[in-house]
Amino acid sequence: SPRPDSVSLAIESQSGGCGVAGSRMTDTRRRVKVYTLNEDRQWDDRGTGHVSSCYVERLKGMSLLVRAESDGSLLLESKINPNTAYQKQQDTLIVWSEAENYDLALSFQEKAGCDEIWEKICQVQGKDPSVDITQDLVDESEEERFDDMSSPGLELPSCELSRLEEIAELVASSLPSPLRREKLALALENEGYIKKLLEIFHVCEDLENIEGLHHLYEIIKGIFLLNRTALFEVMFSEECIMDVIGCLEYDPSLSQSRKHREFLTKTAKFKEVIPISDPELKQKIHQTYRVQYIQDMVLPTPSVFEENMLSTLHSFIFFNKVEIVGMLQEDEKFLTDLFAQLTDEATDEEKRQELVNFLKEFCAFSQTLQPQNRDAFFKTLSNMGILPALEVILGMDDAQVRSAATDIFSYLVEYNPSMVREFVMQEAQQNDDDILLINLIIEHMICDTDPELGGAVLLMGLLRTLVDPENMLATANKTEKTEFLGFFYKHCMHVLTAPLLANTTEDKPSKDDFQTAQLLALILELLTFCVEHHTYHIKNYIINKDILRRVLVLMASKHAFLALCALRFKRKIIGLKDEFYNRYIMKSFLFEPVVKAFLNNGSRYNLMNSAIIEMFEFIRVEDIKSLTAHVIENYWKALEDVDYVQTFKGLKLRFEQQRERQDNPKLDSMRSILRNHRYRRDARTLEDEEEMWFNTDEDDMEDGEAVVPPSDKTKNDEDIIDPISKFMERKKLKESEEKEVLLKTNLSGRQSPSFKLSFSSGTKSNLTSQSSASNLPGSPGSPGSPGSPGSPGSVSKSTSQMAAITTKGGLVGLVDYPDDDEEDDEDEDKEETLPLSKKAKLESS
Repeated sequence: SPRPDSVSLAIESQSGGCGVAGSRMTDTRRRVKVYTLNEDRQWDDRGTGHVSSCYVERLKGMSLLVRAESDGSLLLESKINPNTAYQKQQDTLIVWSEAENYDLALSFQEKAGCDEIWEKICQVQGKDPSVDITQDLVDESEEERFDDMSSPGLELPSCELSRLEEIAELVASSLPSPLRREKLALALENEGYIKKLLEIFHVCEDLENIEGLHHLYEIIKGIFLLNRTALFEVMFSEECIMDVIGCLEYDPSLSQSRKHREFLTKTAKFKEVIPISDPELKQKIHQTYRVQYIQDMVLPTPSVFEENMLSTLHSFIFFNKVEIVGMLQEDEKFLTDLFAQLTDEATDEEKRQELVNFLKEFCAFSQTLQPQNRDAFFKTLSNMGILPALEVILGMDDAQVRSAATDIFSYLVEYNPSMVREFVMQEAQQNDDDILLINLIIEHMICDTDPELGGAVLLMGLLRTLVDPENMLATANKTEKTEFLGFFYKHCMHVLTAPLLANTTEDKPSKDDFQTAQLLALILELLTFCVEHHTYHIKNYIINKDILRRVLVLMASKHAFLALCALRFKRKIIGLKDEFYNRYIMKSFLFEPVVKAFLNNGSRYNLMNSAIIEMFEFIRVEDIKSLTAHVIENYWKALEDVDYVQTFKGLKLRFEQQRERQDNPKLDSMRSILRNHRYRRDARTLEDEEEMWFNTDEDDMEDGEAVVPPSDKTKNDEDIIDPISKFMERKKLKESEEKEVLLKTNLSGRQSPSFKLSFSSGTKSNLTSQSSASNLPGSPGSPGSPGSPGSPGSVSKSTSQMAAITTKGGLVGLVDYPDDDEEDDEDEDKEETLPLSKKAKLESS
């Protein structure tokens, strides 16, 4: 080993000297944070600086120095002790212990800096820098070291009271070295040493020899850190485990000993809810509980060096649990008695609570099993009748029992939702809806007394798993999705929506307290999930039960989160672009609550404002013709003054373009002739320029790409920027938009209908026409009478749900939209649509 001064010279020649000034630390390689471990075993940040290494005369050795980058003050001065174990972690961390309870760490900004300092530490200690933890230096030749490794083992001092301090020092000195740790473990195994130590423990307690008890604490703690299963088998045996716990009561760092044995023997009681006949199983349960207690409560929090030294203890507990589950599973008499008593009406409440708690812990233990063993475990429980038993338990009055049963149910759903679905469909053939397992779960969700609805949130997650088509099976003979969803909507959906329907009978929620609002928000969340995933089942339910109208009553809630949930439900429906939903929305005037909430929100720029505008923007961008016409005809008067976004003016422009198209049926036929003959290159494709010309419809006019009248030239890409950017616009292009609408009106020879919005509670319709013919059949005063749609552009005598209202010369007329088939084929309709400018060209020709 080189002398300290020669090492010092070598290191200084590499680093440029000691300290920040001489180390030329303009780069970040040596930039570090200094951490110390506090009494609560948490790392405290002591500051940021630059690390260097040099010989410090005062410390008589090579040292690590860290000077603060802020003021150059000394944050750390630590001698590199030849016997100290340094550990490198995660490539940028060096950790060591200065004293018994004083751990230090350097966290480097860069791996290169960490490697440099690590090399210097290893150089001082004579170690290979490839190791991650330095070991004690052994002052012996290679031959002596080889002989030492091949020797039979370590010779332990005789196990006597007077030599406890010597034994404690031997154990402590052996821990840093893997070789010495191995030798010590073998010696302890072969000589029955642990039992002798525990005999001395009794002597020390009888004599009240506190110093000896403190040494025994250090010895037993050290034996734990040897991480040997064979030693644990001895320490955790029935005859030794309580004495081991006794030794660990006398922690030298505590002023008073702990009473762990008193707690385990007097306070903690083993409840044998069903007699266990197998003594080995009973002993294994006791042992596992006590070892778990040692791990969680008795042993101190491991330090940085010790955290990986208790892995065998974790494994010991893990495999014990696996063994317990296996032994219980094989004991058919035990499980039969368990389920029989669970479902027996004669079982008293206290006994039943103990049985349910045992079953819950049993299921929790099963989570440690391998997948194939877990399959067998739940199959056994299913064959024993766990689901019928849960159904009985959930119907009881005891809240604690029901809570434990809910936890068991969650294990089953997470493991195999198909098994649960199959059971509830079978029981539906024999039982009433009220006592079906899934309805009991819904009722417990609704009746959760927790102000934060913690249980309800858990149960809602389980319901979502059960109704999620993604985890439903499809075989050649049957489709689980079809069968189960048919069952769910027939037998269970009315239970789920009952609180929603009960609370929305008026124009505003009848109960609007926080807990009710939370519950309704949970129900809406699940219904929104159903809208997205269940197609026709939820569509029939919403339309037949008028669910959307009832949901939108919640827009009047004082709780913003609930109003937003209601809006999100409607937005999900509109997002499907389904004309069945659209007709239902228009027939029942279901935009009124949304527009009312928008106006009541005023000029506040908040989530409600953004969400409502985004919904209308979606209708505009996706060009949902029926909803566009409905919104403009009924709510334009209320929305026309909103000019800080272009959404509503854009909707009005869409509406005008639709009317223009309907008023010129000749253009449609001319367009068809041109597309089919003059401009076709062959039967299937168009020339690029012609295709661009014909595919450019009113959507593209907003991009400034189509040929437009002069007033339209002012429009540019800002009109189709994303909705979030539009929310921040203030009166952009207002003047040009008004000119544009005026120009379109002049081109069509029509006048814009003028309406006013009324929110009187006496009528469903919020629209009154200012024309004298407002009460004619088909006018907004009498909406929704069914009629057969006419051809595009023709005037129908009866009103269809898709009818647009127009005004000519003071008379009110009804113009039908294209029929349903044409609207369903939206892409074809977009291809064949001509911009107004092109229609004008054709007319002039």
